[in-house]
Amino acid sequence: MSFAVDTNVLLRSIDVGHAVQPVAQNAMIKLGKDRESLSIFSQNLIEFWAVATRPIANNGLGLSIAQTEEELTNLKRLFKLLPDTADILPEWEQLVVKHQVLGKQAHDARLVAAMNVHSVTHLLTFNTDDFKRYDEITVVNPQNIT
Repeated sequence: MSFAVDTNVLLRSIDVGHAVQPVAQNAMIKLGKDRESLSIFSQNLIEFWAVATRPIANNGLGLSIAQTEEELTNLKRLFKLLPDTADILPEWEQLVVKHQVLGKQAHDARLVAAMNVHSVTHLLTFNTDDFKRYDEITVVNPQNIT
């Protein structure tokens, strides 16, 4: 199977002290040991940067630029970074119309579009409800990886 790792899983995996940090880490370790393909997209890195550098008081991680840069380097080393291609936009347009996507949920649709273009079948995410509408992919909560 091929898995895309959602940004919330990436963020929680480095959020020391958060209740689901070990869940995020253990799920990715287990999938890696099972030789599952784990991928990320540039969108994940951009979203990661936004939350990692946001102050803790504003629901971020409060990391410095240097710390966040180091984390991005680690992510690109640990996961296969799949490229943005010209095929993603038309796939996204088809998905947002088909699934009647509104507002900020358009970002989730873009992730699904990128997955479809790259034939990535599974999404590892804590936000399973956000992706229920997409019958094109299989959504997996890290808590269900044992």
